Amino acid sequence: MSDFDSDGSSEADWNDRGDLAWNEFDWERYLREQDETTNRYIAYYENFLNHPQRIDEVARHMGWDDAQWDAQESTPSGDFSGQDSAVEDYGIEPDVYTPHKNPIFISTRALYLRARRAWELLATNPRKVPQELALNFLSALHEGDSLTQQAVHALEFGDYAMSISLFKRALATLNRTLAIINADSTPAVAAYRRDMLVTFFDIREIWLRVISECRNELERPVEDDED
Repeated sequence: MSDFDSDGSSEADWNDRGDLAWNEFDWERYLREQDETTNRYIAYYENFLNHPQRIDEVARHMGWDDAQWDAQESTPSGDFSGQDSAVEDYGIEPDVYTPHKNPIFISTRALYLRARRAWELLATNPRKVPQELALNFLSALHEGDSLTQQAVHALEFGDYAMSISLFKRALATLNRTLAIINADSTPAVAAYRRDMLVTFFDIREIWLRVISECRNELERPVEDDED
């Protein structure tokens, strides 16, 4: 696919991990690196928040502006010497790939994390946010993020139809998420809504792009294998 691509080759990626044998320490370091990637995405997003093409600008700075994202590429382009140092210090193989490195996973997770952090800071004060609203909205955020993770896993295994279904469920959850805060006129909630509305629409835009690309893949004629 073009901007949000997975070539469905991850099954081979998992099978070709060779003699990789990591302990808990290795995987913890690896996951911390992926957390840093998410935080880097948020930082770029904040920087380009007022840019009309912010999704594409952030993707470009993350090193995802190639015609096709390589699912096995572990290090995005750019000067991220700290990441290279971490790889050297902790002995982590730079070419290890898991769904945590999927650009769709990273971008959606980062945008949901941005929305959730701001909401948690706000909703801890019951004088600003009714507690029922606080819980319902947080639950909706969690559900949308969870559905995206499931959709990305389906995408990684080349099951485009299932991925579409899961992203459509995520879209329905996103609509419900917006409906929850649209129904409340509390000043603090209204301010949150104004600040985060663009982020929710960017999440929707990413999903719609992926759904479109998945449908293109499903409509592509299947070529018979040659013996």
